[in-house]
Amino acid sequence: MTSTAANSAVDICSRALILIGADPITSFEDGTTEALVAVNLYEDVARASLVNARWRFSTNQAVLNRLTDAPTGRYEYAYQQANGTLMVHAVTVNDLPIEYQIYGDKIYADTSPTDVVIADYTYRANEEDWPSYFTLAVEYALATLFATSIARDSGLASLMKQAGQEAMAKARSLDAQQQTTRKLVTSRFITDRRS
Repeated sequence: MTSTAANSAVDICSRALILIGADPITSFEDGTTEALVAVNLYEDVARASLVNARWRFSTNQAVLNRLTDAPTGRYEYAYQQANGTLMVHAVTVNDLPIEYQIYGDKIYADTSPTDVVIADYTYRANEEDWPSYFTLAVEYALATLFATSIARDSGLASLMKQAGQEAMAKARSLDAQQQTTRKLVTSRFITDRRS
């Protein structure tokens, strides 16, 4: 038998079940308690984990489409969020952040009709695109819930929760390394100190 990467919802749930000593599932329609609990909890845990940090693998940019209907008040224009947006991180015009407000699936902002408005956002990345460090953190998050709902063992749930928090912190650290290191500008501090 060869070990493979967990690259589907069922694989991830099966590994989380194994972490608590339960039987793995082969499908969400297995008819077992494990499958019933997994199918009901999985997507919420996955989405909550994806918005837990600004993950490089599930972040994208999109030019927003301005809507013809203007907001009722306070803002000039409304823009449609990109399909699949879980969380908006920034809205920019000419690479400069602008003030915005989210109402439902729309972004309201004071812009001009000719502005190209771009949003940075987190989307629901497919499991096969998840790096292993993130997959493992999600498995522990699921194992915490499975330990409570399936094993009914609060001690095991506490152990899984602690391991999950450590795995998520490690995942955030690893993921943060996938961009250009920002240089701290110290000239203003040095000038102030010397004056």
